Amino acid sequence: MNDPLPTAAPTPAPNAAPASKDADQLDLIGILYYVLAAFAALFSLFPLLHVGMGIAMLTGAFDQPGNPNPPPPAVGWVFVIFGAGFILCGLAFAALLVLGGRRMRQRRSHTLCAVVAGVSCMFMPLGTILGVFALVLLLKPETKALFGAN
Repeated sequence: MNDPLPTAAPTPAPNAAPASKDADQLDLIGILYYVLAAFAALFSLFPLLHVGMGIAMLTGAFDQPGNPNPPPPAVGWVFVIFGAGFILCGLAFAALLVLGGRRMRQRRSHTLCAVVAGVSCMFMPLGTILGVFALVLLLKPETKALFGAN
C-alpha cells in the first residue's frame, strides 16, 4: 500500500538524440552491408561458367572428330585460372563487406569501417550509394565518439 507513485522517465539530454540516431543508422548500414555482401558473393560466382568451359577444353569436350586443330591446353588453363581468380577476389570482397558490416554494428575498428565504405564504392551502383552514405556517417564527430566509447 505504501508504493511510491510512478515517476516520469528521465528525459534524455539534448546531445543524446543525435547519438541514438547515428547508432541506429550505423546498425542499418551494417545490415545493408550484409545484403550487399550476398549480392557480391552471388555475382562473384558467374565466372564458374568460364571455369567450366576451361575444364571442358582441358578434358577434350570441344574436340571434334574431323577437326585436326583442337584448342591448345593453354587456352583452357587461362579460362580456369582467370575464372578462379575472379571468383576468389569476389568472395574476398564479400567477406570484407561482412566484416565491415559486423564491425560497424559492434562500433569497433572505425578505420576499417571507413576503408570498407570506400572499397564498397567500386561495386556500382548499390555499393557506391551505400559506401557514400557510410562515409558521410562515419566522418561525423558524433559517430567517431560512438566508436571511441568501445
